[in-house]
Amino acid sequence: MKLSFHGAAQTVTGSCHLVEACGRRILIDCGLLQGSREIERDNAEPFGFDPKSIDTVLLTHAHLDHCGRLPLLVKQGFRGTIVATGATRDLVRLVLLDSAHLQEEEARRRSRHARRDKHPRADAPLYSLIDALDAMDRFGPGVSYGETVTLGDGLRATFHDAGHILGSASILLEARESGTARTILFSGDIGGPGHPLLGTASPPPAADAVVMETTYGDRQHRPYGESVDEFHAAIQDTFARGGNVIVPTFALERAQEILYAIRAGIAAGKLQPSVQVFLDSPMAISATDIFKRHPECYGPELAALFRQGEDPFHVPGLHFVRDTSESIAINKIVGGAIIIAGSGMCTGGRVRHHLRHNIWRSDAGIVFVGFAAQGTLARRIIDGANVVDLFGEDIPVRAKIHTINGFSAHADRQELLAWRRSVSGVRTTFLVHGEADAMAKFAALLTEGRVEMPVLHQKFSL
Repeated sequence: MKLSFHGAAQTVTGSCHLVEACGRRILIDCGLLQGSREIERDNAEPFGFDPKSIDTVLLTHAHLDHCGRLPLLVKQGFRGTIVATGATRDLVRLVLLDSAHLQEEEARRRSRHARRDKHPRADAPLYSLIDALDAMDRFGPGVSYGETVTLGDGLRATFHDAGHILGSASILLEARESGTARTILFSGDIGGPGHPLLGTASPPPAADAVVMETTYGDRQHRPYGESVDEFHAAIQDTFARGGNVIVPTFALERAQEILYAIRAGIAAGKLQPSVQVFLDSPMAISATDIFKRHPECYGPELAALFRQGEDPFHVPGLHFVRDTSESIAINKIVGGAIIIAGSGMCTGGRVRHHLRHNIWRSDAGIVFVGFAAQGTLARRIIDGANVVDLFGEDIPVRAKIHTINGFSAHADRQELLAWRRSVSGVRTTFLVHGEADAMAKFAALLTEGRVEMPVLHQKFSL
């Protein structure tokens, strides 16, 4: 059995791992690199393997940094099957179509600039809407948690609830060759306990090797309840100053969790029922609808609300904003509104327009509720930038900046450590999907077996 790493190697995005066993080539995730323009240009680089040679893709979940290069994989010749949970499959369609649209929009923008600057050509999009639809055609039936899928003679995979986002899974890959059995557990992204929408991660099975994420391998989250209180306080503080609250958010899970937290704030009397809330993200709106179709993924608290016929995402003053014209109109509001918009790292999407209209205002509040990778606009703001570039303008940062990590869908250092220690029989742990410093700090906590921190395209024999 051979294992190689073609993404998320000492970086946080672009998860992509290849297993060769039993005469088959199995890819676990095929994600997009996200961050600075320089980092994102690497998405067009060769995969490090021939896409035509891949038999099956096992997908842990629907975040773009785990599924976003699937259309490119298909475009370059992959003709196998993509295997994922039903909820992941539904969300991936939404994510890939949105990503393809943004790829095409960016290509048109570059083309306009090339004509203006009299450059001979502009780069084509990484992939198109047609490529995204072609990728969706490669999906097989959705699998359930605990279900084992046969991938070939002696090769099978079992999906376990990872508690990260709707449909997320850790995947145990089992291979038996020449009478010898080998197992690798791929963590995917692991969720922390205490969040109301989803259940906690399932206890992981035993494995010979573990490939695990280390996104927050160097830090602790605040408890979820304290983070919700902090979120309510940030809203109250901003409204007292007369400004708007801008919440850059990921469309999948985080947007729904923020709506749930606002609903809870109103129920507890911490927020006025008349508060105006704008969910300015067509993807997040559609993801909320998909959420309602997959009760098999709910945690006990959410499941109980649905059984009672309640909508846990309903807020009296909620406005779903799909049209661009409606999004532009929000910027006429100078105070008293909560504006939830993508993207969470502020690398694109409508949130950048809302930042342009609010971040220079001392009465505004910008509330970050998720991870921000190095090189992203969100990270620069969180790290204390005094001026940021938005649409070619230098905009001063005068708004009050709040960073609330307890909403994170990722497990923190202690939760990651507890998950890893609960996996028995491990001889080698491969750390991925984390910044190098965080990964090194987490590696120092592991005392069982060998620990590897692979670099891009590094290969191992197991």
